[in-house]
Amino acid sequence: MTPHPAEDAPAATESYISSSDAHSAHNYHPLPVVVATADGAWMTDVEGRRYLDMLAGYSALNFGHGNRRLIEAAKAQLERVTLTSRAFHHDRFAEFCTELAELCGMEMVLPMNTGAEAVETAVKTARKWGYRVKGVPDGRARIVVASDNFHGRTTTIVSFSTDAEARADFGPYTPGFDIVPYGDLAALREAVTDETVAVLLEPIQGEAGVLVPPPGYLAGVRELTRERSVLFIADEIQSGLGRTGRTFACEHEGVVP
Repeated sequence: MTPHPAEDAPAATESYISSSDAHSAHNYHPLPVVVATADGAWMTDVEGRRYLDMLAGYSALNFGHGNRRLIEAAKAQLERVTLTSRAFHHDRFAEFCTELAELCGMEMVLPMNTGAEAVETAVKTARKWGYRVKGVPDGRARIVVASDNFHGRTTTIVSFSTDAEARADFGPYTPGFDIVPYGDLAALREAVTDETVAVLLEPIQGEAGVLVPPPGYLAGVRELTRERSVLFIADEIQSGLGRTGRTFACEHEGVVP
């Protein structure tokens, strides 16, 4: 169902939206739909209209709203232990990391709370690797990224955004990034230098409009990074966990970041 324009929205919807606008920062401009309940792939708004949720919380709801297995598992754990800090071990962490590493096809994992936090950690890891392993002079590490990227909204990440809305008025910006056109392997090859420590890409660009790269691009990126002793960081926050038919989008070209 197509939602009504804001000016035609029923009174209840208008009331919720106006109250929200009065008390929350205007950093998002959502559709004039006020969701009240949801089940599986369907959402119902405060007016009783049903919508097929094709956004899935940018992949956070891949298993649907109100998934009973997830709810029961969460409730059971909350009743055992609500939260521990990393100052302690706990009896679920080892199993979680073991199974997550197996799912990802990696040796180790580092759990994060947010996508931007994951990208920030990847940037830090790549720079440290560049200095300690590759031998790049301190403070000179560079990371190649793609134009029209969306990796998050932290100060460092917006520093290499080409979206004026995400970047404007947030300077001074973090240096150390080189921007090339997405999907252009020749431009990427030209941008990589001896001081490049990583290439950071979305296997499929999300916020840019769901842009799929040319066939062979990801495999070409991985081969180039291997040749030049550069890390390949794949931001699968929106394309991963089954959204493309594989666990990760890189798997479509047999690529392991």
